[in-house]
Amino acid sequence: MSALAMWGGFIALVLLILALDLGVFNRKPHAPTIRQAMGFAAGTALLALLFAVFVYEAYSNHWGGLGLAADAVDHHMNTGRLATVKFLTGYVIEMSLSMDNVFVIALVFEHIRVPLAQQHRVLFWGVLGALVMRGAMIAGGAALVARYHWALYAMGAFLVFTAVRMLMQKDSEEAPEESWLVRFLNRNFRVTKDFHGGRFRITRDGKNWITPLFVALALIESTDLIFAVDSIPAIFAITTDAFLVFTSNVFAILCLRSLYFGLAHLLTKFRYLKTSLALILGLVGAKMLAAEWTDALLGDAVNFWMLGTVAVVLTTGAAASVLADRRSQQ
Repeated sequence: MSALAMWGGFIALVLLILALDLGVFNRKPHAPTIRQAMGFAAGTALLALLFAVFVYEAYSNHWGGLGLAADAVDHHMNTGRLATVKFLTGYVIEMSLSMDNVFVIALVFEHIRVPLAQQHRVLFWGVLGALVMRGAMIAGGAALVARYHWALYAMGAFLVFTAVRMLMQKDSEEAPEESWLVRFLNRNFRVTKDFHGGRFRITRDGKNWITPLFVALALIESTDLIFAVDSIPAIFAITTDAFLVFTSNVFAILCLRSLYFGLAHLLTKFRYLKTSLALILGLVGAKMLAAEWTDALLGDAVNFWMLGTVAVVLTTGAAASVLADRRSQQ
């Protein structure tokens, strides 16, 4: 199996999942119930676990040349076992760091008043845009690290800086309608005041107009780009293998966008989410800066420790949030 077939097969799988999502399960515009959202999210999580089995076989047998080059992070060849652990660790880290994006999506939909029946359509096209953007960023990042190893230390320092900034930053959210992107769209395009079903643009009096649905999509894409700047360097602390980085990113995006309808309101009670994410970013950044020391101390088990530590941070943050919420109610 060639490398082109590996990449093409995976992209075809993703397109098939999206086609089933919009063309079969959500063919008619409607607001997915929590049960439907959780069901689809569970399905994508199961696919991720099944794909981990494929990763094990692919790297064990070097399909498409996978696992034949040393990983710039630990300087080891990615065996089937090691590649599988890195894939799952990257998947969990990307899921964790992308949770904050759910709040932003909810904020955009609330301020622009996107109808519930059309929110899934925006998220669907948002996934496609995110895949293209992240794919380009991962390709560029992998090429940079492969050529300049010091780039890993620069990314680690950036993540530590971002973690400190998150901990010190006060909660001051800019309303979506005040965003520079919204101002740019209003200045340079004709924007309708009303929604027109699931359409992103319409023709009126022979002139092209964009709808508020397109504005919401543009905002979500721009915020995803901002979040990717933090999350993609984080996974380079685990591996620089472009196939592992991209596939773990894609499965995390698919799962989290499905979880939106089930988590958007629940996560508002997770008051220590920001602190948890900052700790994870700081942990990953520190691991990148001390990569040689951690690899010498823990060896191949470093990714198991990373996976377990991320799980502990998230669980502790969730438990502390629940206890704090109960004290507030009492």
